[in-house]
Amino acid sequence: MNAGLNDLQAMHLRRLLEGGLPLDARPYRRLAEQVGASEAQVLEQIQRWQDEGLFRRVGLVLKHRALGFRANAMLVLDIPDAQVDEVGRRLGQAAGVNLCYQRPRRLPQWPYNLFCMVHGREREQVCQLIAALLAANGLDEVPHQLLFSTRAFKQCGGRYAPPPAKEVANG
Repeated sequence: MNAGLNDLQAMHLRRLLEGGLPLDARPYRRLAEQVGASEAQVLEQIQRWQDEGLFRRVGLVLKHRALGFRANAMLVLDIPDAQVDEVGRRLGQAAGVNLCYQRPRRLPQWPYNLFCMVHGREREQVCQLIAALLAANGLDEVPHQLLFSTRAFKQCGGRYAPPPAKEVANG
């Protein structure tokens, strides 16, 4: 059995994973080459992190605009605090909702505490989906807004590893 990754290799691997898996038939082998380890060591480290609960899931970040989904909207709702967990679970599982999360209200200007992202090809399609979603969940009368995006600035997964240390030139 191979020895595990050292701390520097593990940190480098975390940074690489945050950028996504390489588009390669053997992505873990490619990562191993980049951190100076074996493919088995990389897979063992990833499994260790999974066992420790570091990963909730591994997924893809799709560039939805490039796929033709240009009508992207955030549904924001003011849900009573006692109901936000239940409503959030239901909306988060609903077809068409790509992301659902709770955030604190910022009163008095911002009363909304539940956010749902919906992507569609046409604005009208998204509006119809939201109307049906609100009706199906008895939320028609709940204060809400539908905010359509106009430009995308960044789209990637989370970044948690510290940035690489900068080398200081002597002299």
